[in-house]
This record gives sequence, structure tokens and C-alpha cells, in this order.
Amino acid sequence: MNGNNMQAAALYGKQDLRVGENQVPQIEAGEILLQVKGAFVCGTDVRMYHNGHPGISETAPMILGHEGSGIVTRCGSDVKNFREGMRVAVAPNVGCGVCDYCVSGNTHLCSHFKALGIHKPGFFAQYTKIPENYVRQGNVVEIPDSLSFEEAALTEPLACVFNAFEKSKMRPGDTVLVIGAGPIGLMHAKMSQIAGVAKIIINDLSRDRLELCRQVDSTFITLESENLKEQLDALTGGRGVDVCITACPAPEAQQIALEIAAINGRIVFFGGLPADKAKVSLDTNLIHYKQLEVTGTTRQSLSQYRRTLQLMASGRIKVKDLISSRTALGDIQTALDNITQARSLKSAIYFE
Repeated sequence: MNGNNMQAAALYGKQDLRVGENQVPQIEAGEILLQVKGAFVCGTDVRMYHNGHPGISETAPMILGHEGSGIVTRCGSDVKNFREGMRVAVAPNVGCGVCDYCVSGNTHLCSHFKALGIHKPGFFAQYTKIPENYVRQGNVVEIPDSLSFEEAALTEPLACVFNAFEKSKMRPGDTVLVIGAGPIGLMHAKMSQIAGVAKIIINDLSRDRLELCRQVDSTFITLESENLKEQLDALTGGRGVDVCITACPAPEAQQIALEIAAINGRIVFFGGLPADKAKVSLDTNLIHYKQLEVTGTTRQSLSQYRRTLQLMASGRIKVKDLISSRTALGDIQTALDNITQARSLKSAIYFE
């Protein structure tokens, strides 16, 4: 940072991400100025970079990054319960605060929700402003001493996974299949372990990704996609898997999930599909005759965010081994390329 200026990475349009000097945000009475210490590139950033995003343009650029943490540098005069120097993580989604979903605690499902790094300036900057409604709604959470800034920044994606974990109703002794061996798929596998499941199976098209999974945890059973059903029959004695989570944007994953699920199985459609592939033909007789529970999840509630942070702090789930690269903000294009080409798991951004 030079005086009142800072470095930031802003999207100006499709495949137009620029790193340059921006002014350090000025805060109002109810706001917090955060010095960003932990930030990650994720699939949403990659999609926004490649496809653009409504409301973002040459005249209305947006600082990206919705997985972040940092140090409270300045508090507005009306801010309570926070102090300068406090280490915090910030849940990026905020609701209107008054609709039925918000008052039920599901601010992430608000039809008017906004997100840092998507609708408001995010964490790919040396400093970012935390708006008043985020402070008041409970999005800012102190980081336990046992966690680093980078680990705390991963609370956001892991809390999305925790949302799916709760929906899946995993039980001790279950056999769990995760389709998709990216960082999110690995988070699903790690989350499954705390339920005491008997087998955790990860499936992917990429041998390289499956090898990364084995390096993270040798107890994970990895399967390539060819003859997947036959391989699962051999592993389960033909009964199928108790829980299947589709952690990839592939219609085929949703279709085969119904076929490979056991009677009374639970299926979570976690990975969203591209708009032009969202209409999927499903054999609903499989749902009917096997008594399957099929659900989907998106984002995370603030309660789930806080519980996930505490779960990480307890040591029950470790995420350090998911951080496979670190890139300076000025070289963020490299991080985007690595994620696009599946060369790394979670790519951290650091500030020089």
C-alpha cells in the first residue's frame, strides 16, 4: 500500500481481470475496514472471469474474491463487539434482513442476497470494507487462535459442504460416494469422516485429480468413471451407496447417482449445472421404488459458517493439505489458470 492507495484485482468484463492501484476504502460509522490476510481463488471466480457477470463492466468493475479473512484495521464509531487488531473471517453472503428466509436464519436463501466479491468489493485487495449490514447481521466472526488466516478463509467453501453434510443425514457405517475429485469433493470426503462412515469413495474422470486425493488421504477409495457402477457393485456387494454427493457440474453425475444409490439412499446435488445443461432426464422410478431422498444445497447459513469455523478450530477437520499453491496478488492470473486447468486444489492469494 502506498499512502491511501492499495493493490486490488478487479474484473472489468469477460476475461478482463486487472491488477492495479485502488483507493483504500473509506468507512462509515457502522462499517469495518479489513486488512486482508487470507484469500482464495475458487470456481466461482473462474466462471466469472471466463463468462463475465451481470452488472460488471468497463465502467463498473468489481474486486473479486469471496473466501477471505483478515485483521480489523479500523472500526466505525457505531461498531460494537469488534476492535482494531482483531483477527476475523467474514461470511460473504448477506440477506435483506426482513424477509421470512432471513428471519428464519437462512439469509443465504434471501431472494435479494448480495455477496462480497460478486455484488460488492471482495477480498482480492489489500484492504476491503465490510458494510454495516454484514456487521449487524453477524457475518464477521473472530478467528480462534488455533487457526491461521488461510485456514479461516476456507471456512466459506467448507461451510457450503457442511450444509450438504447436514442434508445428507450421514450415519456411522454408511458408504459414501463423492463424484468430483476437486477441492470441494475432497472437503465432502473430509466432512464425511466425522460421521464415522465405513467407506469414502471418490470418483472422477481425471487420474491426476484422483492421485491428489490419495495423497491427501490414503484411506479414500478412488475410482475412475469407466464402469463405475460395476466397480461400486464390487465394493458394496451390489447394494449401492448410502450417500452420493455430486460435486461436479455434470448432468451425467446426477443421472448415475440414482442408479448407484442403495435402497433408502440419500443423494445431494451439490454442484450446479451450466444453464444450457440444467434440464436433466432422470429415471424417477428409481426414486420411487428405492425410496431415495434427493435434495440440493446452495451456499451456507451464518450458523453453519460459525459451526464450521469451530469444527476446524477443534482439529476435527484439517484443511491445510488442500492448499496446493500460493500466488502473489500481482500474479493472480496464474492462479486462475491453475484452477481452470485443474493443476491445483485450493490456490491462496498473498499480498506483498
